[in-house]
Amino acid sequence: MKELLRTTELTSIAFAQVLLRGEGIACFEFDVNSSILEGSIGILPRRLMVADCDHLVATAVMRDNNIDLGQ
Repeated sequence: MKELLRTTELTSIAFAQVLLRGEGIACFEFDVNSSILEGSIGILPRRLMVADCDHLVATAVMRDNNIDLGQ
């Protein structure tokens, strides 16, 4: 798996997941439990991961929808 997106903005993660699933790309959110432990104050980023073979297409989907990947 490769990291596609790392952010503390929950709405960006949710939007990205909807876009990817709409394109048939499976994704998984990492670090959900870590951010719950910190008290939901938003200092620990969550990561959105995709399969290696889907990373190039997923990156294109994010850029087409103006989601900053920070890369």
